[in-house]
Amino acid sequence: MKEKVHTQPGHETIRRILHVDMDAFYASIEQRDNPALKGRPVAVGRGSGRGVVAAASYEARKFGVRSALPSHMALERCPELIFVPPRFDVYRAVSAQIHAIFRHYTSVIQPLALDEAYLDVTEQWHSYGSATALAESIRRDIQQQTGLTASAGVSYNRFLAKLASGQRKPDGLFVIPPRQGEGFVAELPVEKFHGVGPATTRRMHGLGIYTGADLKTWTVQELKRHFGSSAQFYHDIARGIDHRPVEANRPRKSLGTETTFAHDVADWDRLAAVLQEIVRKLAAGCVQKRIAGKTVTLKLRYAGFQTVTRARSAPFPTVEEAVLQRMAHDLLHSFFPLERPVRLLGLTISSLVPYDESALPVQMGLFEQ
Repeated sequence: MKEKVHTQPGHETIRRILHVDMDAFYASIEQRDNPALKGRPVAVGRGSGRGVVAAASYEARKFGVRSALPSHMALERCPELIFVPPRFDVYRAVSAQIHAIFRHYTSVIQPLALDEAYLDVTEQWHSYGSATALAESIRRDIQQQTGLTASAGVSYNRFLAKLASGQRKPDGLFVIPPRQGEGFVAELPVEKFHGVGPATTRRMHGLGIYTGADLKTWTVQELKRHFGSSAQFYHDIARGIDHRPVEANRPRKSLGTETTFAHDVADWDRLAAVLQEIVRKLAAGCVQKRIAGKTVTLKLRYAGFQTVTRARSAPFPTVEEAVLQRMAHDLLHSFFPLERPVRLLGLTISSLVPYDESALPVQMGLFEQ
């Protein structure tokens, strides 16, 4: 199914959407800036105590080292692993370079994180001959200006562009044209779908849904009985349909991040350590997006898939990591003793406002207790 946008009465244009995703962003920056790390397994994070992996190089990923993995487990899997402390100021600066490159090509950009974004190039691709050529030009500019590689996906909607960008990582480009979109999804396992997480994957498998082709046999009404409000989305993506536009400068209601554990966790020290890294990532995201928030919400998903949340609000919007750490720690403490082990831990900040950096230090003093 081709995704079309109306330009003039009687005229339709197939959208050209890119998803650009940097390759092992944090770890690649560390390898770029320290030649001794090139070709070696690198983890960004703390390698001792209660540390966890914030990011891993591709050399480390071959050993099963992934983000949110406790440092001691990462070292067990890869004894030669080299830990380097995160430098979020550097990562944000490089991200700014990359987004400046994006703006050279289009103004319709939807950032997803420091290292990835959607770009709508429907109006610009003609100047480059094709959307594929435009994507290659972006990847070349990124490599020349930052010394880093990016992978890109090209398609006619966001869902397929996101899937495409992961097909030839690292340093790859993959295109899903309109005539191939539905067939590509049909052959794909549902666990590879962006927007279908581990819990939903298990539920789909329990219903005999293993691929896009399996999902396509279900009606919206049938899916609603099992997946509620997500039914229409699942129905559409099984057919290669995604009408969501690339939303440039959209008002953001909240910002959050979460970690799903490979094994259920009941230990306070482990949960607190992972939450600390989640807060660091969330604080960096707020700074990058120039937003501050008043309300912090902690989400726990227990082993039985029951999800519970608790929230706490500050008197003024904040982006200060120490304040967020204290609020998050207090919320986690309120759940103890746990009802049962935890399989997912997440944190969201809401009641967002744009922030003025010059005003923040004055406001932050009001949070001290």
